[in-house]
Amino acid sequence: MRPAVIRVCAVGDIPEGEAIRVENGPTGVPIAVFNVGGSYYAIDDTCTHQDASLADGYLEEEACAVECPLHAACFDLRTGEPSGPPARVPVRTHVVVVQGGQVLVQLQAAGTPIA
Repeated sequence: MRPAVIRVCAVGDIPEGEAIRVENGPTGVPIAVFNVGGSYYAIDDTCTHQDASLADGYLEEEACAVECPLHAACFDLRTGEPSGPPARVPVRTHVVVVQGGQVLVQLQAAGTPIA
């Protein structure tokens, strides 16, 4: 079975250094899409430590990471791995493709190994 691909937005819709939350119909899991220096990253939007939106977190562009707004858990946007407590479980990452001026996300199925 091929992974679902969703159109997120046009390239200019996510300012550099910002993120958006996408309510994901195919899996029901919200996705956060980040623009880091013109490169796009997508992860499951919910912190694995506690139920908080990572799209509302603090983007650390130099580290290519996001800090959860509740308890400062940080996740690498490339791998989904947490940098340390309080989070211990990684978030799932998704493949981002920019095509024809559109940001597309290829969703990884639940249970897909993290990067």
